[in-house]
Formats: sequence, structure tokens, C-alpha cells
Amino acid sequence: MSTDHTLSPADRATLLDVARASIQHGLRHRQALAVNPGDYPETLRPLRATFVTLEIGSQLRGCIGALTAYQPLVQDVAAHAYAAAFEDPRFAELRPDELPKLEIFISVLSPPEPMQFSSEEDLLKQVRPGVDGLILEFRHYRATFLPAVWESLPDPYVFLAQLKHKAGLPLDFWSPELRVERYTTEYFGAGDVG
Repeated sequence: MSTDHTLSPADRATLLDVARASIQHGLRHRQALAVNPGDYPETLRPLRATFVTLEIGSQLRGCIGALTAYQPLVQDVAAHAYAAAFEDPRFAELRPDELPKLEIFISVLSPPEPMQFSSEEDLLKQVRPGVDGLILEFRHYRATFLPAVWESLPDPYVFLAQLKHKAGLPLDFWSPELRVERYTTEYFGAGDVG
């Protein structure tokens, strides 16, 4: 991400604390922690889109987020941390005994930029492995992969094919109507804040 959006180590630590507190609050009260952006530094108040990813023993345990910024950063993190723990349809709700083993990762997204391409090959030449998150859209089909997914799908062709599959399209699908946007993320977990 560009340096004007980079969060300080203190801001990152605060967001991770808010995420964990929201999950703890959810275990006790069955709802996300209500945060007042005014109680937090100015840097955590802009409208930003985030994803919160939860892992236990390097295995995915939940991931929820938004591609469009619609609420202050600190509120977005609290809401998505709760949702990743209790509302991800791929997983059962988080149990209290899982909390001590839970690793939390936050992705703060840049605004998505539409990509211009004439073919799949042209698109693949423009994609930056390890840097770009992609949003793929075709009619009512839509899916995204965060840049962190490059770690498990490092080949651009496979990355794109699996993104099509996630959207509900065939792996080899192509249409001139296909739309792709790219974004970057500032991605961090507890080990990244010092």
C-alpha cells in the first residue's frame, strides 16, 4: 500500500486488540463489540474496508470482510472480527476453548481499481503475484481473493482459475464481459506489531 495509508505499529496493535475484544465480547454477549471511533486515534477513524482472518494452528477458522469502505476503520475491524468468529457459514461458531489458540490477521484494503484487458493472457500479464487482491465479476457471479491467497496459490493462472471457481464459474471460463478489479492490502497479525 502507499505510505500515506500505512498504519503505525501502535495502530496495528490497537486494531488487533479491538478484534480480539470483539470476539471475547461475542462469546459473552452474542454480538460484536460496540466501538466509538471518537475514543480512538484519528488514524483509525477514516472509512476503510477490511477483512479479518482467523486461524488456529495455521488452519483457516473464519474470514469475513467487505470490499467497499462504509464505516470507520476501527468499527469495521470490530464488526468483521465478530463475524469471522461467529457468522462465517463455512465454520461452526467459535467456542470459548478455541480463543487462546486463535490467531487474528487484519487486511486493510486500498480502494479497488478496474483493470483493462483484452484477453485472459493480457489480464494475467498485468496481475502482480503477491501484491494484488482481485475482485472478479460476471453478471451475478462475484468473488475475491485477498493478496495473502498468493501464499497458497502462487501461480497466476491457478490463482485466477480458483477465483473463477470461488465465484461459481468453470475454471476455464472466459467472456469479454468479465470484469476484474485489483486492490492491495496492508496485512498484519500479532507477530507483525513488534
